[in-house]
Amino acid sequence: MLLTVNATFGAVLAVLLAVAATVAALAHLGRSREIVIAGVRAALQLGAVSLIIGWVVSRLPLLFAFMLLMYAVAVRTAGRRITPNRTWRWAAVPIAAGVVPVVAALLLTGLVPVKGIALIPVAGILIGGALTATVLAGRRALDELRTRHGEVEAGLALGLLDRDARLEIARPSAADALLPGLDQTRTVGLVTLPGAFVGMLLGGASPLLAGAVQLFVLVALMAVQAIAVAVVLELVARGRLHRE
Repeated sequence: MLLTVNATFGAVLAVLLAVAATVAALAHLGRSREIVIAGVRAALQLGAVSLIIGWVVSRLPLLFAFMLLMYAVAVRTAGRRITPNRTWRWAAVPIAAGVVPVVAALLLTGLVPVKGIALIPVAGILIGGALTATVLAGRRALDELRTRHGEVEAGLALGLLDRDARLEIARPSAADALLPGLDQTRTVGLVTLPGAFVGMLLGGASPLLAGAVQLFVLVALMAVQAIAVAVVLELVARGRLHRE
């Protein structure tokens, strides 16, 4: 077992959370309260999910209902991070566009069986990756359009369509959303040993099989995130996703 869950475990977690919030406060990062809330929510949610997964893994309808819940939470989280207005609902499109085809391909090819114990972790990783890419691309694109609004107007004056003028400005910044995934893939095994690899090793799998699964996860994540970034950029360029 990697960790012993006891009173010491809880105390160390509480101290680490307090350190994170305190450093954020002292550095005036403005996220201290969010850090505490995120830590408490993570503890409650993981506790609940640990109980629920054991119940839904053998029940197919409940399995897909749970995956739909994961998707809905990801959409709301991503959308609200990007914009406070009603257009946040458009975050559903890039997340679905990235995750659904990849998960469908994995199921149809038999690489991932229709079993909760395999499908939920894979779907969770992919939805989480799409969420991160959507948030980063959407925020960076809208921030850039606000900062460089004059350049968009100049493009329109030169005869560019509204969509094309926005794309020219927003595309480079939105593309930066792919950097975390790219860096993680390029440095895997050299800088970090990701969770899927370590988890399989702790579960008794051979290093070769653990490496193959981790490679599969990283490549699938890159595909999901590339699709999500491309779609959210298009939504921003067309004015579907915006800030008033």
